[in-house]
Amino acid sequence: MKLQRRVVVTGLGIVSPIGNSINDAWDACINGVSGISFNDTNIPNSPVTIGGRIKNLDLKEYLDVKEIRRLDPFIQYSLISSSQAIKDASIDSSFNLSRIGVNFGSGIGGISNIEKNYKLLNEYSYKKISPFFVPGSIINMASGFISIKNGFSGPSMSTVTACSAASHSIGMSARSISYGDADIMIAGGGEMSSTPLGIGGFIAARALSESSDPLTASKPWDKNRDGFVLSDGSASLVLEEYEHAKKRSAHIYGELIGFGMSSDAFHMTAPPENGKGASSAMNEALKDAAIDYSEIDYINAHGTSTPLGDLAESNAIKNIFKNNIPSISSTKSMTGHTLGAAGAIESVFSLLALRDGIIPPTINLNNLDPECNLDFTPNIAREKKITTVMNNSFGFGGTNSSLVFKKV
Repeated sequence: MKLQRRVVVTGLGIVSPIGNSINDAWDACINGVSGISFNDTNIPNSPVTIGGRIKNLDLKEYLDVKEIRRLDPFIQYSLISSSQAIKDASIDSSFNLSRIGVNFGSGIGGISNIEKNYKLLNEYSYKKISPFFVPGSIINMASGFISIKNGFSGPSMSTVTACSAASHSIGMSARSISYGDADIMIAGGGEMSSTPLGIGGFIAARALSESSDPLTASKPWDKNRDGFVLSDGSASLVLEEYEHAKKRSAHIYGELIGFGMSSDAFHMTAPPENGKGASSAMNEALKDAAIDYSEIDYINAHGTSTPLGDLAESNAIKNIFKNNIPSISSTKSMTGHTLGAAGAIESVFSLLALRDGIIPPTINLNNLDPECNLDFTPNIAREKKITTVMNNSFGFGGTNSSLVFKKV
């Protein structure tokens, strides 16, 4: 193992149902604004009519005509959030580009492109399939296009771990820097799975809320929750070696001090009720950070609004934090669940909570499930002195990830 180095965050970018810039999304987040709306699923007699879609995004502001035509939306969103983060971090061609890498994740990837080209194959022939179908759809091409567009010739990787993908990408990027493989990593996740097949698959799995009220459908830990709300988006973090950032007087949002992973080894979609795997990931993150659980001031929870998942996470938090429970909230109550992008979007909100001393609310929490009897910051944001935050992400297959950020 190489000598470990400190890793800080020097740039942020976001495309989300509640805003397509850091300022807009954070303003909506702390004011409890829902980004969920009615949407045409293009599925006859669909019981699901709502979702968190990207609104008022001008692709032409960021992408050229070929990129808009050829690339799956999840790659487009990834390119946009990364360009914001790169600009925020003031990275340009004067840097040693061989020391800058990318690790960008996704849960499902180019399902929109897959559906479109399958339709062309069925209706016409293989001759109608786009020659850019495969490179415009596969998950690692989010990292690939970010690297190509910016000339970054350091490590290029993609993490594919369902709803933990972005968090794993961030954590593994930090280790790439810590072990000396890069000085800067662009890390995050992108997702656009709100297609007929994507929505239909989650309906079949009975995972989605069938609420007829989009504004109140995502209600983590509420007794009346009935599933998650499928959403789209992307977020990016610029991770940088501390001395490298300090030398150029970069703005630092916070330091990534802990990263933990685990597997439930239990079920393909359901967590164990006792939250054993989630507890393990949180404990590993605390060990990696070399801090006591009592030092965590805020947890941005996975909190998807599913009956089993919310219960398992609340039990896991109790297992780790015992009688010293920190402030908790789920920003998915506003954004919905962006799957492989969620860990990055919620890391952005965790870092902004750290910066501003504000705990975002869990909106729509009006009837707390008595089995999840913790303080989840219902409906109204709170001011609080925050030094250290934890962000949890858990995914299908029982894959778990926890990140710990600290004020520098």
